[in-house]
Amino acid sequence: MQPRFVRMGPPRGAAVQALVWARRIAPALLAAALGVGAPAHAFFSDDDARRAILDLRARVEAQRQTIEAQQQALQTLQRQLAEVESGGDSARRGVVDLLGQIEALRRELAQLRGEQERLAREVADAQRQQRDAWAALEERLRALEPLKVTVEGQEFLARPEEKAAFDEAMAALRASDFARAAALYGQLLQRFPASGYAPLALYWQGNARYAQREYAQAIESYQQLLERYPRHARAPEALLAIASCQLELKNVKAARATWQAVVQRYPESEAAAAARERLARVR
Repeated sequence: MQPRFVRMGPPRGAAVQALVWARRIAPALLAAALGVGAPAHAFFSDDDARRAILDLRARVEAQRQTIEAQQQALQTLQRQLAEVESGGDSARRGVVDLLGQIEALRRELAQLRGEQERLAREVADAQRQQRDAWAALEERLRALEPLKVTVEGQEFLARPEEKAAFDEAMAALRASDFARAAALYGQLLQRFPASGYAPLALYWQGNARYAQREYAQAIESYQQLLERYPRHARAPEALLAIASCQLELKNVKAARATWQAVVQRYPESEAAAAARERLARVR
C-alpha cells in the first residue's frame, strides 16, 4: 500500500483576492498612519483641515477594510491549515503505513536471515555428511585393497578377507581343532582359488587331515599342491608327507616310490635328506 500525501496548495477564491488586496493596500495604510505624504507646513486653512480630516477618515476606513481583509485572509489560512493538518493526518497515516511496511520488511529480512542461517547449517551438515561418507567409503575401499603379506618367506598380495580366512584356519590348527581347520582351509580355497595363501592352505589342510587319520584325503590335498605349485617351498614336504600317508595305509611300495621321487625332484631339500634316510631304513 503506497502512502498518500496531501499537497498543500495556495489559497483559492475570495480568500486569495482578499489576501492579494491586503498585500497591495497595506503599505499605503501604513504610510498614512505614519503621516507620510502630509503637508510640510505647520499651519493650514480650514479647508485644508477638513480635507485632511476627510483624508484621515478615508485612510482609517481603508485601514479598517484592510484589517478585515487580513482577518478574512487569516481565517482562510487557518482553514487551509486545518485542511493541511487533516491532510497531515492522512500523510502521517501513510507514513505510519510505510513504517509498518518497513517493519514488516525488517521482520521478513530477519526471517530470511534465519532461513539463510538454517540453510547454511544444512549445507554445512550435508558437506560434513558427504565428507564422512567419503571417508567411510575410502575406509571400506582400503579394507578391500590387497595388502602385501609375507608368509613363510613368500611375499604376495592378498585381500584383507583372504588374510582373515587364513588366520582363522591357522588359529584352529594351532588349537588342535583339526576338523575345523581342514574345513576352513577348504572354504578359503573355494572362495579364493587363486589366492597366494592357496599352496599353504593345501599343505596345512593335508596336515590337518593327516592328524585326523584321514590319509586318503590328506594325500588329495598334497597332490593338489604338487600339481598346482610344484616349485613352492612346501612342495618337497608335501611329497614326503604323501609317502607317510602311504605307509599309514600299509602301501610300503608306493611309499618307497614316493621317497625316490622326493630325492629326484628336490635333491637339495631337507625333505630329500629325510627320504634317503627312510629309503635306507625301509627295505
